[in-house]
Amino acid sequence: MIKNLLRFFQKKIILFCLLIICLIIAALFFVRFSETKKQQKKLPKIDLSIKIKKTLEKAHVFFDAGKYDSAYFYFNKTQLLCDPKEDYADEYVGSLNYMVEILQRYGNFYEAETNLIKAFPYLEKTSSKKYAINAYTFMAFNYFYTYNNEKALYYHRKALKTAISTFRKARILSEIAFVYVQQKKFQEAKDILEPISKYKIVDKVTPSNTNIVRSGMLYNLALAYIGLGNHKEQALKCLDESLELTIPYNNDFELIANYFGYYLYYSKYYNPELKKFYAEQSYHAAKRAKSAGNEIDRLADLLEMDKAENAKKYWEIYTRKNDSLYLSRKTAKNQFADVIYDSKKDKEENFELKNQKAERELQLQRQKNRSYISYVVISLSLFVILFLIFYITTKGKREKNDIMLKSEMRISQKLHSELNSNIYETLLFIQDYNLEDKCNKEKLLNSLNSIYSKTRNISRENSKVLTDDRYVGALKEMISEYKTQNVNIILNGFDSIPWNKIDKNKKIILYRILQELLFYMKKSNSSSLVSIITKEIDKNLVIYYTDNSNEITSENSILEKRLQNVENRIETIKGTINFDANSESGFKISFKLPI
Repeated sequence: MIKNLLRFFQKKIILFCLLIICLIIAALFFVRFSETKKQQKKLPKIDLSIKIKKTLEKAHVFFDAGKYDSAYFYFNKTQLLCDPKEDYADEYVGSLNYMVEILQRYGNFYEAETNLIKAFPYLEKTSSKKYAINAYTFMAFNYFYTYNNEKALYYHRKALKTAISTFRKARILSEIAFVYVQQKKFQEAKDILEPISKYKIVDKVTPSNTNIVRSGMLYNLALAYIGLGNHKEQALKCLDESLELTIPYNNDFELIANYFGYYLYYSKYYNPELKKFYAEQSYHAAKRAKSAGNEIDRLADLLEMDKAENAKKYWEIYTRKNDSLYLSRKTAKNQFADVIYDSKKDKEENFELKNQKAERELQLQRQKNRSYISYVVISLSLFVILFLIFYITTKGKREKNDIMLKSEMRISQKLHSELNSNIYETLLFIQDYNLEDKCNKEKLLNSLNSIYSKTRNISRENSKVLTDDRYVGALKEMISEYKTQNVNIILNGFDSIPWNKIDKNKKIILYRILQELLFYMKKSNSSSLVSIITKEIDKNLVIYYTDNSNEITSENSILEKRLQNVENRIETIKGTINFDANSESGFKISFKLPI
């Protein structure tokens, strides 16, 4: 009683100490955090709006002139000047969007995604929905270019939910339909584009975009019609209207797609001459637009369908262009990598404009706070770990000793109950009878042999059960020990069971159950025949045990104990047991356990 009280108070004291330590750490952390917040509030704010505006103007000038490396440098410089948590969220997100567009042109999709992720936390702080729409759209393009169409659709849909104007929604729906076309979901693309293509939706902010977007919408609808088939007239009508809207802009880059649409159309509805004609038109438009990638793709189309004499000519051009494109892209990529590197180096200069001295002091203070907290957390963690190790080790030893004591008591009781009378009778026999007599000597040997057999059985009942490949052999050997001249045991199905698939714990439980049943069978001394059948049914191991006992009835205490022990073991492995209480021909029981 006193020991239990001491243990209780010890546990309470330990918990109390841990609570006190946690409260002290929380108080110190709160004080440090408050000091850091005060220092942050004291930092003087610098008006960078003029600097940001001028840098952004330079970036737009270079972007409009097609000098993307310089544009990227100044867009990056702009976003470094901005502090989106406090102000300039529009300039910050807008600059990152332009940087992403440039990165995608150069095929640097990993860097593009990194920049978009930086913009996402500040989309709600921007003054216009267009920043969020552009960010989601660029992320969709990024996934589309990297062949992840499902992610592309996800971000297009986010852009669609964000969009307010009808024109922006129509443009996003057209882009969603284009992804469906690439997935060969032509019916879904058609269902999206047909309703909105019936109306001319105007861009009220930039009216010049109206016809370009409608041209792209009709082109995508034509691709859906071509993919579906049986829409010959509708597809041609869409292609004609799309081309008619594109021609006034005198934009060869847009014409590449228009002519390519005709090439696909006449490939679908077999017309070799027109197919070749529009393949050449698309190739020449790509050539005029100086779009090397499209030029090579169109050359590949011409090679696929042209005659041998022209194929050689196109093949020479194709090889030369392909090599040239590879070198130019490699050079551009290296130059652009230098621009990104130089832009990152410029970061230090921009931070100096944001009160470099105050920022460094704040960083040092933050580092001290992190170090202090780390030391406290590590110390507390070590203390808790040591306490847990000590507690678990002590508890484990105590439980192990309890288990050993219970096991020893059980074995002792069994030895006493089963061997006490035999040993006593044997000792009396030795005292009362002449052991020189051959008959008496034979009886003594039989008595000693009986004591040995019982001792060996008790030892086996408490010994380790093999669960490896030798399991079935050990199981059969255990069963055979209960076979005598008067008791015949029949086994069936043991060799057909996949024992290696059965859990070790379940094997041990099965071993002990059969041992339990056979022990009580032998103890009742009323059976002459035992049958044990094993089957695998629906991923379950089913065991049928039958003996022809004639002394065990439902009121018998031996039967109750026999069933209770088996039932307890079965429950531990979530098995089921079925006992035939109405059997007139002996004891019948079956149990099932999952494999």
